[in-house]
Amino acid sequence: MSRIPQPFIDDLLNRLDIVEIVDKRVKLKKTGKNYSACCPFHNEKSPSFTVSQDKQFYYCFGCGASGNALGFVMEFDKVDFVDAVESLASSAGLQVPKEEPRFKNSKPKQDFKSLYQLLADSSTFYQEQLKEHPDREKAVKYLQERGLTGQIAKAYGMGYAPQGWNNLLSKFGLTEDDCKALITTGMVIENTEDNKRYDRFRHRIMFPILDTRGRTIGFGGRVLGEENRVGADGKKVKGSGPKYLNSPETPVFQKGKELYGLYQARQANRELKHLLVVEGYMDVIALAQYGITNAVATLGTACGEEHLKLAFKYTNTIVFCFDGDKAGRTAAKRALENAIPVMHDGYQVKFLFVPEGQDPDSLVRQIGPERFAELIAKGSPLEEFFFDVLSEDLDTTTMGGRARLSKLAAPLLHKLPKSVYRELMFELLAQRTGLSQDILQELIAEPAPKLAPEEPAPNQPQSPDSEQYAPNAQHYQPPPEDDNFIPAFEGEPAPYESYFAQQMPLNDTSASAQAQRPTTPKSKIKLPTHKLAIRLMLENPPLAHRVKALELPESPESTHLLRLFHFLKLRENPTFSSIVGSWLGIFGPDSKADLLDPIATEVLGQAKKSHAFDDFQELQDALNKLQQQADERQRRQALSQLHSKPFNTLSAEDKQQLLELLASGKPKTVSKTE
Repeated sequence: MSRIPQPFIDDLLNRLDIVEIVDKRVKLKKTGKNYSACCPFHNEKSPSFTVSQDKQFYYCFGCGASGNALGFVMEFDKVDFVDAVESLASSAGLQVPKEEPRFKNSKPKQDFKSLYQLLADSSTFYQEQLKEHPDREKAVKYLQERGLTGQIAKAYGMGYAPQGWNNLLSKFGLTEDDCKALITTGMVIENTEDNKRYDRFRHRIMFPILDTRGRTIGFGGRVLGEENRVGADGKKVKGSGPKYLNSPETPVFQKGKELYGLYQARQANRELKHLLVVEGYMDVIALAQYGITNAVATLGTACGEEHLKLAFKYTNTIVFCFDGDKAGRTAAKRALENAIPVMHDGYQVKFLFVPEGQDPDSLVRQIGPERFAELIAKGSPLEEFFFDVLSEDLDTTTMGGRARLSKLAAPLLHKLPKSVYRELMFELLAQRTGLSQDILQELIAEPAPKLAPEEPAPNQPQSPDSEQYAPNAQHYQPPPEDDNFIPAFEGEPAPYESYFAQQMPLNDTSASAQAQRPTTPKSKIKLPTHKLAIRLMLENPPLAHRVKALELPESPESTHLLRLFHFLKLRENPTFSSIVGSWLGIFGPDSKADLLDPIATEVLGQAKKSHAFDDFQELQDALNKLQQQADERQRRQALSQLHSKPFNTLSAEDKQQLLELLASGKPKTVSKTE
């Protein structure tokens, strides 16, 4: 592989003025001998960022960022060394030389600049069609119904591929070489049997896929309208054909090695404390619109080792977010299996399941980014999910169950890289099974079980945060230098209910929805626990007097419940209007939905039709469940704090505490009742 000669880099830096380089990106102000500005690498109100023209050096007295022009471009533009050199060389009018490979047999790296440019031009073309094409209204309506603004569509380069077989061919296929380039990039299909060429994407919402350098390398296209479900070959697809169509594998695009949204996530976050891996393009974009700018998605494939290796280059924590249905669990198992071989010390992997019938796109709109971030923080660590998966069909209270667990787990744990984490996992397995580590080591030769089938989960698209997990306060914005920014479409998104009504509600009580859910030994009422408790006491205030005491840790869910409980305890027969009036007086009009949730009213009304309904028993169960949830949150927070430490710094006491936390989780009863 060729590399840039050091003398050229030295000469380049000698030709450049760091003040000019920085001033193009951050407006500088002359302050005596130097120049200053507010630091672009951390938030501050008064300038502490200084650029020295004499020393050709920058330094921030606030965060300590420092370096020369090359380092600044790498840090500010979020590009690697080679890209930064090429960018500076271009501004200086220089051609970057490359040293010859050391070995004569080494093949020179092929130049794909023309392919990247063609893909970039195609992306621009699709974006223009979303703003100008006569049929754009269908595409705009779809995006608005999905709750997207024109600004977020522009920020992610979304576009529209119009109807027709030769839009790109007419635009860019002017010569035979141009046509061959379109075929190479996968934008045009060539049918050798009838000697025809036609556009791959037609009447679809277009999602450009960028590599880590911000270059367009491929596309995903979402079909508009069921009547337009056709494959790349132009033939109509019957039944449940793919809604999404991806670019094929090309010299510049390998879907098994790319993550959609990674470039935007790096641009929006100077430091990626974690990456949230979701299943689709729309999830990534919807989360970004709500300020959660660290989401990425795979491109119609399971999240494999190459994806994980790429993600771990930019963060040490990955959180998988899957649907809570069977297909989501299958996808999570596949991700777990692929994560095991790359779990080096210091890495963390968590698993988060959204409620059935939801996806991250719909859920973040329903509960807001703050609560969504809390869900991310509560994700199950890999070690916890690992043993949950392997113990699914086993009774580990029996000798046979523990023996089976040992044979399943040991070969998989053997795939872990040699590390302290690996030793801790074997210790935990020994504790769960009662076997010595020597015996467990004898089991590593057993065939490793497949946790999930190889084929994609049935609902997987065919194309496509605790303070630590707090969402970015700023929504994703277009590049600041784009002064002529024009959204792809104007106006606010349509009411989300028009789209959300098509989804399975979070608390759907229909027979079909209930049949998909596992039953629990207690309440059959499917509501968030705190809403159930609030609604029960609101409809029957004397229930509060039958609960002698209620002590719950402070949390967003418990605050309203505790206030209502104490309010009712002080009054014998409060009227509904007095309760509502006091509630709104304390919490404000925005809290009305928490008290008068129509879904809670409907679901509880359905439950009361059962002859076995006992409102006091339901309240008791709800309060006990809230305490169990609070205990689990505390356990996971302690577990997360321990697990985030470098493993080589863990003391014997830390290791023991970690094992106890992983093995704990016994429920408690807290409400003292009559």
